[in-house]
Amino acid sequence: MRDSLSGKVALVTGANGGLGTSVTGALLGAGATVVGLSRKIDQSEFAGPSFLAISADISTGDSARNTVDRVVARYGRIDILAHLVGGFAGGNRIDETEDAIFQQMLDVNLNAAFFMLRAVIPHMRKAGKGRMIAIGSRAAQDPGPGVGAYSASKAALVSLITTVARENKEAGLTANVILPGTMDTAANRKAMPHADFSSWVETASVASLIVWLASEAGKDVTGAAIPIYGKAL
Repeated sequence: MRDSLSGKVALVTGANGGLGTSVTGALLGAGATVVGLSRKIDQSEFAGPSFLAISADISTGDSARNTVDRVVARYGRIDILAHLVGGFAGGNRIDETEDAIFQQMLDVNLNAAFFMLRAVIPHMRKAGKGRMIAIGSRAAQDPGPGVGAYSASKAALVSLITTVARENKEAGLTANVILPGTMDTAANRKAMPHADFSSWVETASVASLIVWLASEAGKDVTGAAIPIYGKAL
């Protein structure tokens, strides 16, 4: 899909994370101009004139809106939002889950997405086009014991993306959420050193799907929650 996104401006949240590095690289490889957003990110992390690093916190509505406005002021538009920011906490039953953990999962997996979508959508509606892609989790549709707060936050994200898709379909926008199983990242390997890594989802596979959804080929897909489970069916 080389050059399939030539001339497009993509905003990637969590751009230098375990998944973000693959997604940012894939979007750049497809010809997009990529604005990589993270709390800590350096311009040197991705080579080339088509990449811009922005260090920012999107944990509030104002910070998300200010960041989006900054990107639009520089490039005139945002064609693609790849929202990769997320986090995991688990291990306890619902009756043992602390308030702080439940709120943390809502903040990082749902609220940040809401703030970014709310900030980006008006610009995309004005342009009459735009692709929004978020990263959910298999746990959103297949929850298990001990991960109730995480699963609930990811399920709410699916609902949010579905609503965005239906509200903006006639405006020319698409919104989809990808539901990966455990991804093969350095952080996950460290957290689960005895797991079977071969059954995990490659980040490159998720990145390729994001590029496809953002390309002309994916224009008719919206409101989808797309499973990508690797060998762990």
